[in-house]
Amino acid sequence: MQANGRKVAARFVTLLALPNTCGHDRLGIIASRKLGGAVVRNRAKRRIRELFRRRRVVDAAPPLDIVAIPRRDGHDAPFGALASDFDVALGRLRGRR
Repeated sequence: MQANGRKVAARFVTLLALPNTCGHDRLGIIASRKLGGAVVRNRAKRRIRELFRRRRVVDAAPPLDIVAIPRRDGHDAPFGALASDFDVALGRLRGRR
């Protein structure tokens, strides 16, 4: 993924992406122990899953396999700030500004 895909670093999350042939986007989350304890890691994963679930789907966009890596700053960030950061990073992955 890292060798052939695209990488976008944002304030609260880093996204890696690679085109897929499934017909829809897929999400994977990596939350290492550097992020915090189990409660912090699980909360970060829940928040990212919810962002992915709520995002607007663009039909013309090619489907991607997306790996999200949350950052420490995001664990206590307001959900709205995290959502806008995720959307901007996803837009940059897809080639939109």
